[in-house]
Amino acid sequence: MTTLTKGKMWLFAVGQFGWALLSGLVGSWLVYFYQPDASSVSAGQIPLIPQGRVVFGVLTIIGLITAFGRIFDAVTDPLFASFSDKCRAKEGRRIPFLRWSAIPFAVVTVLVFCAPFKQESAANAVWLFIMVSLYYLCITAYCTPYTALYSELGHTEKERMDTSTAISLTFIAGTAVAYTAPALWGVFEPSVGRIPAMRLAFTILACIAVVCLFFPVLFIKEKEYVDVQPVQSSAFESFKTTFKNNEFRIFVGSDILYWIGLTMFQTGLPFFITVLMGLGENMFTPMFIGMTAMSLVFYVPINYVTRRFGKKKMVMSAFILFMIVFSFTAVTGKALGIPPLVQGMLVVIAGSLPMAIFGILPQAMVADVAEYDAKRTGESRQGMFFAVRTFCFKLGQSISMLLFTSLATIGAGTGKGYRMVALISAVLCLSGGIILSFFNEKKITDAIKKD
Repeated sequence: MTTLTKGKMWLFAVGQFGWALLSGLVGSWLVYFYQPDASSVSAGQIPLIPQGRVVFGVLTIIGLITAFGRIFDAVTDPLFASFSDKCRAKEGRRIPFLRWSAIPFAVVTVLVFCAPFKQESAANAVWLFIMVSLYYLCITAYCTPYTALYSELGHTEKERMDTSTAISLTFIAGTAVAYTAPALWGVFEPSVGRIPAMRLAFTILACIAVVCLFFPVLFIKEKEYVDVQPVQSSAFESFKTTFKNNEFRIFVGSDILYWIGLTMFQTGLPFFITVLMGLGENMFTPMFIGMTAMSLVFYVPINYVTRRFGKKKMVMSAFILFMIVFSFTAVTGKALGIPPLVQGMLVVIAGSLPMAIFGILPQAMVADVAEYDAKRTGESRQGMFFAVRTFCFKLGQSISMLLFTSLATIGAGTGKGYRMVALISAVLCLSGGIILSFFNEKKITDAIKKD
């Protein structure tokens, strides 16, 4: 099999930039667009779906829609993983899925923000429900085969780490570009109004993303790098067999708590900046780009230190750092006695290191477990390993959206709900680190090196 060159590795990683950009648009701006706070409403952003806790007096419409979308996404992950693992196309098991899902993925991402009626309407909520479901179907169709192919392109632990680092960099870059949306819609807002300006910004960014999604399709010839037989077992059997791996179960238990906490925190970031810290909306872009730039500084040191101390210890340290950052965010504001801009800078600087660690190492840990399992069982089920991971953390993300959208309405105007969100995120990170301490990394790495 051909060894993946650095150039080809980066061409493959551009695909991650594309789907991270689209994912960042929905993940960062969906709640902000459909559940605007007072400052956004005063700027001309009209609520388009029913607001407040209208379901059983506890749940919000946007929370239910996003939670269902995550659950639907989680359920389809193993199905697409099985389809991909069993695919017998001439191009390979993964590339055909990337080719046919790229354009629908970008189009549906824009349509998520294009509810047809210009005022608050139940019909807009129905539109959003349908589009969010289609969005998650498309992201699964692209990302599940993509992540499986990443695992297969690397033939050694070092190659997998290098590729993981590359796609982590492009993931962060894509997410950072998604955070530039306010700066972009700010250019158009004076001439077309706030909501049309936001939609125009999302459309421009989606066009950039779809070009990037095609890079792996155009430049990676899968058959040159991967020579495995398609899996014969059914989706259910493959799913069940994957979960029999004890170390993988421990990893997933830790990972799901991380994603609940991180998703709550990321969804709340625009509100933390404006409501808790008292900074303007124009600070979104420089703060997120600043965090991204800072995290990039740590990429080379992380790879060096990981070779000495191992992935497990590094990820556990990142859990602790995120816990500190989230706890600090919970107490930000005037009462802290620190200038708001300084508070924001502290969050940016302190959050950049764990952001870099989690960007590189967890997916490399999954790839190692999948490689270890393939050597032990004789079946190459990389697609299912990554799908099971995403199945579990997306279930967690659906819970996080329900929690965030409900908690955010507590003490409206006081920021109390946002503080609770940050504090709960910190507790979840601490719990995730404790669970990961039981992961037996040595058994896996020793077996791979021995083989």
